[in-house]
Amino acid sequence: MNLAYHIGRYFMLLGRVFRRPEKMAIYRRQFVQEVDKIGISSLGIVALMSVFMGAVITLQTASNMESPLLPSYTVGFITRQSIILEFSPTMIALILAGKVGSNIASELGTMRVTEQIDALDIMGVNSAGFLILPKVLAGVFIIPFLIVISMFLGVFGGWFICIVTGIVTSNEYIHGIQYDFRQFHVYYGLIKTLVFAFIITSVSSYQGYYAKGSALEVGKSSTQAVVYSSILILVLNYIITQLVLI
Repeated sequence: MNLAYHIGRYFMLLGRVFRRPEKMAIYRRQFVQEVDKIGISSLGIVALMSVFMGAVITLQTASNMESPLLPSYTVGFITRQSIILEFSPTMIALILAGKVGSNIASELGTMRVTEQIDALDIMGVNSAGFLILPKVLAGVFIIPFLIVISMFLGVFGGWFICIVTGIVTSNEYIHGIQYDFRQFHVYYGLIKTLVFAFIITSVSSYQGYYAKGSALEVGKSSTQAVVYSSILILVLNYIITQLVLI
């Protein structure tokens, strides 16, 4: 019953969020600000995680290839597939759920407990659209760019560790990256990313928008935003994979 109540409330909030905006100029300014807060500020952690993620996948793959029947370029092939299909879209989305999701929930939760949202409603402003729509659109717009950067840096991290350690030659690794490359796999990763971006921003906004009580409740809503977003990302990751790849 409680779950059904929250699901219904969530979709009702989305209905308010996607109403026609009153003044597009204000929303455009908000959108640009959210792109900076959600995307640009996350670029550092995404880049760092991606480079080391690619390096670790390459090392683990090379160290576990004991059969002489497997060609060396398999390391590059497995690294590419792992990063494009799963690690960049899903793992980075989970990282962003913790960073971006908690920030969104805390921001809106603070506005709720300090009655700033109530003030917007009293003034006749669609507070849900004004506060949440730019966040959702910015997330859906900028997070796929972060994932593309993550894919590139992950593959680059694997190549760099090959150069440093010599576990696989550069030519063999690059050949593995190019071997049997399918553009659809990149599209599949971006499809997942769009869904995950919407989940992160909308679920976190829901938790923050309906926060109530004290600063302690704001912290609780922030934690719930990360937990629920992460669970939904994992569940939808399975569903999308089942529908698209199987």
